[in-house]
Amino acid sequence: MLGILQFIQQVLSTPAIFVGLIALLGLLLQRQDVQTCVKGTIKTILGFIVLNAGADVVQASIIPFGELFQAAFHVEGVVPNNEAITSLALSSYAVQTASIFALGMCANIFLARFSKLKYIFLTGHHALYMSCLISIILSISGLTGAKLVLAGALLLGLVMAVFPAIMQPTIEEITGDDSLALGHFGSGCYWLSAQIGKLFGKKEGMTTTEDINFPTTLSFLRENTISIALAMFLCYIVVSGAAVFTAPTEAAAIIGEDNWVIYSIIQSITFSAGIYIVLSGVRMLINEIVPAFKGISEKLVPNAKPALDCPIVFPYAPNAVLIGFFCSFVGGIAALAVLALLGNMGLAAAIVLPGAVLHFFCGATAGVCGNARGGLKGCVAGAFVHGIVATFLIAGMYPVLSSLGFANTTYSDTDFTLVGIVFGNLTKFVNGNALFGIIIVLFLIPIVYNFVGGKKEIKK
Repeated sequence: MLGILQFIQQVLSTPAIFVGLIALLGLLLQRQDVQTCVKGTIKTILGFIVLNAGADVVQASIIPFGELFQAAFHVEGVVPNNEAITSLALSSYAVQTASIFALGMCANIFLARFSKLKYIFLTGHHALYMSCLISIILSISGLTGAKLVLAGALLLGLVMAVFPAIMQPTIEEITGDDSLALGHFGSGCYWLSAQIGKLFGKKEGMTTTEDINFPTTLSFLRENTISIALAMFLCYIVVSGAAVFTAPTEAAAIIGEDNWVIYSIIQSITFSAGIYIVLSGVRMLINEIVPAFKGISEKLVPNAKPALDCPIVFPYAPNAVLIGFFCSFVGGIAALAVLALLGNMGLAAAIVLPGAVLHFFCGATAGVCGNARGGLKGCVAGAFVHGIVATFLIAGMYPVLSSLGFANTTYSDTDFTLVGIVFGNLTKFVNGNALFGIIIVLFLIPIVYNFVGGKKEIKK
């Protein structure tokens, strides 16, 4: 029995398999033939694996950039990284995390079925990270055993439905339809970026990031892989050069035996290759998951939408992806300078370094959202503010985890920090049983509203 439970847990915690099973369920509910079911399931899993492979390539080339930046400018502090903090926390909270993760998926489907929040969160790794964070917070409150798992599952199911709902109007603006949702826990700042974009007004003839005109001699820059590679090379050559001349020992440990110029060239082109792979995986995944999801929408959860990882928006504004990353990174540096100043005054709990992975994936998405609402100016301003706000939220959440001994790293994306700050600080004022009751009430509110509120639509 234990072996069966472990197998089920591993299936649910393997994102590619989980998404593939969702596609298979949708196809079966549509009563598709065996060939279509097999083809659709395998291509869905393949698309997800291709997407992850591209993300791994991007991370492999962007992480050294962050390390070189740290070495070049002699800055020390907290490095926000979801994978790092989750791996540390799982040594103490593995059982609670796995239980919350599995039941939270069920709670998400239940909420989608009986409320107006028709979103099924399919980004498995982010759901796992959030499960781990929730298990930590509820443990701090004093909850244990079945109460901890039930409260955690309900809270996870709630946030997996609420955050995609918040982002849906912007996603409709980006994609041009209502068939997809965003399932990525950076939604708080994506929404903020879109609101900032609105300040610039969406006027007819508004210049977007995709309208940027290059001179004829630079027409080759319209090829996204080329422009991304060249832009990253400029960043890499400056940062690696500064590291080599100011911190040769640290730079040598990162670069290895390669010449720093050659290293910069290879890493920048590798980054561009990773983006190309990510976009290919996204297209394959969307082409399979959306038609398959109609079965779930029609049979189990009427009008449900699949909430997918943030790279799903990248193909809609490739230029905004790169601009968003740069502007978010600059915002992170600006916030770092402010935190360093506050730290010298004894007012900052943590100095947060600009995490390259955070500012690429989340900053790029914020840039796409800002561009959709306010064009090029919205992209620049929205992504820049994202970098600042995300950094300060990370600093605000750090004391919650550092009190348990998790030092030097913490969660990075906005929704993790929002949940951590709100519920982490709530544990200071209420005991575990009271927090348990609050979570149950919060989970039931959308369901009760659905039945009491009749057919009123959620205002966008």
